[in-house]
Amino acid sequence: MWPPGSVTTHATLLARLANGDDQPAWREFCDRYGQLIRGYCRRVGVGVNDCEDILQDTLIELTKSLPTFEYDPVKGKFRNYLCTIVRRAAFRRFRQNSAGPAQSNLESFPTTPAGEDDADWEDEWRQHHLRCAMKTIEVEFNEADRMAFQLYVIAQRSPTDTAGELGLSIDQVYQAKSRIVKRLTQLVETQVLEEG
Repeated sequence: MWPPGSVTTHATLLARLANGDDQPAWREFCDRYGQLIRGYCRRVGVGVNDCEDILQDTLIELTKSLPTFEYDPVKGKFRNYLCTIVRRAAFRRFRQNSAGPAQSNLESFPTTPAGEDDADWEDEWRQHHLRCAMKTIEVEFNEADRMAFQLYVIAQRSPTDTAGELGLSIDQVYQAKSRIVKRLTQLVETQVLEEG
């Protein structure tokens, strides 16, 4: 994920990608969205090898389309644009695989139009933002708070068990959860606003 404090907006990143050979911009794009694309493909039942191929095909499609693409948040959300590109890459991959002797598991790829009605894409998009925000949490919070959050919130251990395992008071567990949830909410809201 992108490092805390050095985040460029998606519009700036897209402009850098459109300029052609900006390799650091492509690395940043892959760092930001590679796991999202792979996660979405896996979520809808696509195999690991096809996921990697779809990611590569998505990058090729973006290379072709970005020089003439003008991002306008009034016309649509960036996440819908990216979802459309990913779907196109998947459908092309499915057609290629279907024509050959080896069958692909891309048959499970959704056939509904890209956009907010794609629950799998929206779920993966939310997970993407949560993963990105957690990278900042890893930098901003101490290990005890992060472990309390991990055990109490993510692993769903009781506050008593969490406190006992970490040598904290129950109140410290509640405070860690509260601070991290508040910060995660802020980070995700900022990321979503920046990306449209």
